[in-house]
This record gives sequence, C-alpha cells and structure tokens, in this order.
Amino acid sequence: MSNRQRMWGLLAVTALAVVAVYTLLPPIGQDPAYHDLADRRVVLGIPRFGDVVSNLAFTIVGLAGLGAVFRGWFAVPPLAPLERMPFAAFFLGVALVGPGSAWYHLEPNTTTLFWDRLPMTVAFMGLVAAVIADRIDARRGAGWGLALLILAGAASVVGWSLGEARGAGDLRAYILVQFYPLIGIPLVLWAFPVSTRVHGRHIAAAVVLYALAKLGELFDHQIFALTGELVSGHTLKHLVAALAPAAIIAMLRYNPAAAQPAPLRA
Repeated sequence: MSNRQRMWGLLAVTALAVVAVYTLLPPIGQDPAYHDLADRRVVLGIPRFGDVVSNLAFTIVGLAGLGAVFRGWFAVPPLAPLERMPFAAFFLGVALVGPGSAWYHLEPNTTTLFWDRLPMTVAFMGLVAAVIADRIDARRGAGWGLALLILAGAASVVGWSLGEARGAGDLRAYILVQFYPLIGIPLVLWAFPVSTRVHGRHIAAAVVLYALAKLGELFDHQIFALTGELVSGHTLKHLVAALAPAAIIAMLRYNPAAAQPAPLRA
C-alpha cells in the first residue's frame, strides 16, 4: 500500500470516528438566545449597523481572493488550472458570506441564519479540497472531491434548516462540517509535507484568527459593555474572521521555492 493510499485510509477512519461521535451525541437545536446580539443601534437607517456593515470585510477579502485565483493578483506565481477550482470555491464562499451574513443581521432569526451559514460551508469545504489537491491528489481534490465536499457542507445546513421548519432542528452535521477541517487539514499537512501552494504557517494563522473571532462571538455582550458600547464582540468577530481568508491570500503570495509553479500530482 502506498503512502497516498494509507493517507486516504487514515482520513476515512478519522471521518468515520467523527461520524461515530455524531451518532452518540443527542440532537443539538438552535439556541434562541443566539439571535440576542448586543449592538442594536440604528445608524443611517440601517438596524444593527455594526454587525451588518462589518460583513463588507468578507466580500472585499473574498473578491481579492478571486482576483488572486483568476487574475493572478497577489499570487506568486499565478495558480495552475487544477489549483484554481478549490481556491475559487473557498474565496467565493467567503465573498458570499458578506451579503448572506448582512441579511441575517438586518433581521436575526433562524430563517435568515440559513443564508449566513450556507456560504460558510462552501468556504470551509473549498479550503479542505485545496489542501487535498495540493498535498495528496490534484485531480480528485479539484474535481469530484471538491464537489462531494461542497455537497456535504450544503447538506448539513439544508438538513438543519428543514429540521427547524419542523420544530426539530439539529446542528450536529453543521458543527462537524465546521470543525472537522481542524482535524483533517493538520493530518494531511503532517503526512504530506511537500507542498506547491499550501503552507502550514498560513493555515495555522487562519485557524488562530478564526478561533479569536469565535471568542468575539462568544463574548459579544461583554465586549460591547467593556468598550463602552463602542463596538460589539460580534462586530469584531466579523472583522477578525475576515483576516483568516486574508492569510490564505498571503499564502498564495508566499513561494520560497521558485518562480514557476511545480507540477501538480495528478
């Protein structure tokens, strides 16, 4: 058995272990208190101005990332064709988080939350596929692997939303989609250290920034009070979370090896 086959096996076993944990956990419904956001100020006629407008950061960074993918902005050297699709999915998801999350924050409820979460799953799964394409198998990571990952991510949100409509929403699948990459990506980076585009330091930076953003979300009200109601933790969450895909753009620019892209593994 080759190293590549062993790695696919390890990822499969890890995924099965995560699914096993999923089946052991009770269903997790959406907490109604999640919509109780701290900053409700109306500015320029926009309700919850800080939480709404701060989402513009996602769209700006996402569009900059798409420019790096398709126009060669920031990317050194420009991405090869097989590299583009996973990164395009990632940055497209990030760009769409902006309007999706802004809509949610205009009127926070479970229905609008769907449009906040759906593009996030596209971004998460796009990054996983980019790592697979770079370190394990370019064609599978950029082809059917990417498609299956995005379908799985979208299904987790659609399933939760349909369950909410029946009064029995379950966030377990969405939580797995959001946090499994924190297990799977480091495994791939460790098992396959040779890279053409994905570098551990930038992935680590993105994870740390995302973790800090989640802390802002968790302490939304406390940060709002601590800053004298200047800025809420949720607004800071958006701004810090948008720096995570910015770290991925920096990764595309970082190429210590050569002026030409190394051939991808087919």
